[in-house]
Amino acid sequence: MTIDYLESLQCPTAAEGRALAFTLARKTIAAIQTDPEVRKKLRPTYAEDTAQLIASSQVVAIEFQTIAMANNFWRDEK
Repeated sequence: MTIDYLESLQCPTAAEGRALAFTLARKTIAAIQTDPEVRKKLRPTYAEDTAQLIASSQVVAIEFQTIAMANNFWRDEK
């Protein structure tokens, strides 16, 4: 399995780390549901479901937490 979008979790800024978190979340969903037509068909269902949207944002938050830890974004800058 080749992952061409992820050379490293290292990101120069937190904003780039957040963008990477979104990419990882999207790619994870695509890996779980491999049929793009099924994903497209399901999109209207979760687009109107608050609970599913919150769950999606939690996935991105967990991905970002992992990236932030890898980049030491929470370091003490005194």
